Amino acid sequence: MRAGQAVAGLSRRAGRGSGSIIGGRVTLALDPSALRRLSVGRRVVLVSGTNGKTTTSHMLAAALGSRSAVAHNASGSNMADGAVAALAERPDAHWAVLEVDELHLASVARRCTPAAIVLLNLTRDQLDRAAEVRKTAAAIGAALAQLPRTTVFANADDPMTVWAAGHAEGPVVWVGAGSEWRADSLTCPRCGRLLVEVAARWQCGCGLARPEPSWWLDGDVVCSAESMTPLSLGLPGGVNRANALMAVAAAHHELVPAAQASEAVGALNQVAGRYAAISRGRHTVRLLLAKNPAGWAATLAMLDTARPLVVAVNAREADGRDTSWLWDVDFAALGSRPVAASGEQAADVGVRLSYAGLNHHTHPDPLAALDQLPPGEVDVVANYTAFFALQQRLGIGR
Repeated sequence: MRAGQAVAGLSRRAGRGSGSIIGGRVTLALDPSALRRLSVGRRVVLVSGTNGKTTTSHMLAAALGSRSAVAHNASGSNMADGAVAALAERPDAHWAVLEVDELHLASVARRCTPAAIVLLNLTRDQLDRAAEVRKTAAAIGAALAQLPRTTVFANADDPMTVWAAGHAEGPVVWVGAGSEWRADSLTCPRCGRLLVEVAARWQCGCGLARPEPSWWLDGDVVCSAESMTPLSLGLPGGVNRANALMAVAAAHHELVPAAQASEAVGALNQVAGRYAAISRGRHTVRLLLAKNPAGWAATLAMLDTARPLVVAVNAREADGRDTSWLWDVDFAALGSRPVAASGEQAADVGVRLSYAGLNHHTHPDPLAALDQLPPGEVDVVANYTAFFALQQRLGIGR
């Protein structure tokens, strides 16, 4: 463990990042049982799904942190090495909130026996790596079937998530978190028939249907059978209200009162650089992350109707090299605002914006593209590696 922490420290001092990945990787290489050993005696909560993992894990860590120390992979290193680094950094913490990539959830869960798993949603992402969504859901379902002591908090409004959570051996708490993107679950994941949706409730003739949630939102109020708790967020958008609902429900399971959890969650105004506003020359830049069609569906609702926009897209291994997902984003909804296509895949973005009928300019350097926009407030929406590169260049802490 000390060797991994030493390597992580060297990485930070060399300016190569937080060091969580390399530190955890070294620890696992020297001790393959490190994740199991470091999680013993703690209440471990895993947060997984395609979108919203980082924000929800920060919210849950804030809620639990209002009561006691929390180990948390706050930098977003969401595989086994990042989990090990987070646990090693806070050996005294009673709780561990670990964001986990959905493709690695089964492996991590087997090694740390979590008290709870928060399962947000399952949609298309990184098509060259993750392949078909139903396959991912099936793998998660098989993992949950082997965890009889784990409580699963699952989004009742996402059919793929419901199907996966339906395999759980332990208790399942259904949360009415909503779903702004259903294009990846138009057919039943169990039998393949078209799903029927009536009054925001989905169902299939085979019997798979939206469960009745134990937690839900009524406007800005978190509701359960036991309480109604006002929710006032510093983060924008309906998707973050849904993330907050999941976090409050999971925190309540860990004996943090809903009102206390809601207050802690509401104090967040940025998450790992997301939503941070920074002044740069003539512009005040707000940085957002969207990496797939479902993420963009949620992000579009957060964008001011007149604010200029930079769209920055890379296609490195961490992003997924397949950019065909751009054609499923409703870019026409951006309207007539000034728009710039940028990132290493600026040409692909520019073609997509042209087909959406949007006037735009193209430059592969996001900051150079930004400089060509009118002065004032500007939104920059970037996918994974483009986002973190911009954070470094803008001086926003990760």
